[in-house]
Amino acid sequence: MGQFDDDGDPLALLFDELEPKPRGTTTPTYRWRDLDPETARTAWTELDLWVRWFVSTYRLSTSVVPDCWWRHVELVAELYALQRAEQASYGESDSGFGPLGFHERMSLAVERLRIHTKAIGCVGLQAHREAKPRVMPVGDSEFLAWSSESHQLRTTPQGHANRTGWSHG
Repeated sequence: MGQFDDDGDPLALLFDELEPKPRGTTTPTYRWRDLDPETARTAWTELDLWVRWFVSTYRLSTSVVPDCWWRHVELVAELYALQRAEQASYGESDSGFGPLGFHERMSLAVERLRIHTKAIGCVGLQAHREAKPRVMPVGDSEFLAWSSESHQLRTTPQGHANRTGWSHG
């Protein structure tokens, strides 16, 4: 029997999958680019369950979270941050304001998701559109020259600010 067969309430099944973890057990926050394959599989599974719960609970359209969300790093980053914030807002150390804080931040995150989704263009096409990553130049001579200086304003003993640290005098 599949998760969304007619024999059960799909929303109830989705909520059942997201049972709270026993007290005292928390999943660490990961930096995705550092994950080994086993940890990545677990993190992706948990995020997928959470995103399906999130989209269903808040009735978000594909203009906010497209079906191919997992193929877009900017959406994954935003959704993962929301997942972690939502989990933390119900943690043992929360004094009761966490859920409200999560919902206040959620509206800002949903707007960012909408902007990202519009930029990637998958919704208008009704199909996934592969994004072309921007690759920054390496070893640019202008940058190398720039990076050899601090570029911080310093105040001289006479109180005059300048970029070199030498007093004008």
